[in-house]
Amino acid sequence: MFDPVPAARPVSGPAPRLSRALLSPWSRLSLLVVVLLGAASTMLLFEPQRLLASGWPPELTGGAAAMIFGLAYGALTVAFVPRPLLNIAAGALFGAQTGLAAALAGTVLGAGVSFMLGRVLGQDALRTLLRGRLLTAADGVLSRHGFRSVLALRLFPGVPFAAANYCAATSRMGAPPFLLATGLGSIPNTAAYVIAGSEAASPTSPVFLAAMGFIVLSGLGGALVAWRRRHRLGRDMPKD
Repeated sequence: MFDPVPAARPVSGPAPRLSRALLSPWSRLSLLVVVLLGAASTMLLFEPQRLLASGWPPELTGGAAAMIFGLAYGALTVAFVPRPLLNIAAGALFGAQTGLAAALAGTVLGAGVSFMLGRVLGQDALRTLLRGRLLTAADGVLSRHGFRSVLALRLFPGVPFAAANYCAATSRMGAPPFLLATGLGSIPNTAAYVIAGSEAASPTSPVFLAAMGFIVLSGLGGALVAWRRRHRLGRDMPKD
């Protein structure tokens, strides 16, 4: 009584093929590389971090200025500007308390943007490259113990900030634990640099010396943790 409904034919032609090519993992990875190269080139050419350190408009003060600083901080970390420079600038511009809040907000924002860029544009392609034993072991640690691993990376700096973001994005770690571990783990070292920046006019003051001492000790602790983690990864590597 009813005519059979013809089966839908797969769409063919140049447009669907072009769409699949543009959305392929390797095309997305190429876009990620272009975005990061563009960000890094912009940072090298225009040095926008100088605006935060020496060219900040004097009329911008208070909470609104700290919010703008946090947004700029997050964007600059995606462009590979070193966080210690930005933390010192936060302390010099806003003092210890407001500077710390702005720097931490910018840290989490920059980490989140980098994580999402790596997850959306790079994860599928990069995971196919995880054939090396060391990379496979590192991926396993982040996937199984992501919060603890990222927390250690932030507490004991040694791995560059951007590299840690993209390594976490490539793993199976979720975004909420990554951001929480980044926020909590970044507090001590961020506070030390912000305090050092706020006390830079008094380099012999006990507060400045204590902040610098903490920075040195945390750096040494980070080197020790990195050395131990490297050996632990070597033991956890899958055997051929």
